[in-house]
Amino acid sequence: MSRKVIVYIASSLDGYIAAPNDDLSFLDAVQVEGEDYGYAAFYSSIDTVIIGRKTYDWVRAQLGFNPHKDKKTYVITNDSSKTSDEVTYYSGDLNHLITKLKSSEGLAIYCDGGAQLVNSLLIGGHIDEIIMSVIPVVLGDGIRLFHEKLPKAQLRLLHSKSYETGLVQLHYQVLK
Repeated sequence: MSRKVIVYIASSLDGYIAAPNDDLSFLDAVQVEGEDYGYAAFYSSIDTVIIGRKTYDWVRAQLGFNPHKDKKTYVITNDSSKTSDEVTYYSGDLNHLITKLKSSEGLAIYCDGGAQLVNSLLIGGHIDEIIMSVIPVVLGDGIRLFHEKLPKAQLRLLHSKSYETGLVQLHYQVLK
């Protein structure tokens, strides 16, 4: 059985994963102490993370550490000279990497963004599921999750859940 690639991400109602200048403060509107919107359960179901370099650098700068140090992590980059003991910087063919990971033994593979990586994986037909948390805000500008000219994709709703904060989480299977 092939491992799944799952995107777990949040966006504004109008489809932005960040406001201008990589501002994620819109996420604060749904922060409630003790509520993780299913993230811990999801995170325990994966053992590999793929993440774009810009997203990885931003997260490292914000947190001061790699939040995925307990998982095999691939940072997708154009700069093959980077090295790290904590992550694998990968600048090769993305399709080859995903095919190799999906055919190996293990748990699900978490695509932790950003938008460029998600779109590349959609174009390559590699995403199996999307877990989207829709934040009840309209940003009007910023970084769009889905770019233009993506191939048409049919989705099947696996689960949806609404929360008191107004966040709605949608879990889709990407039909092949």
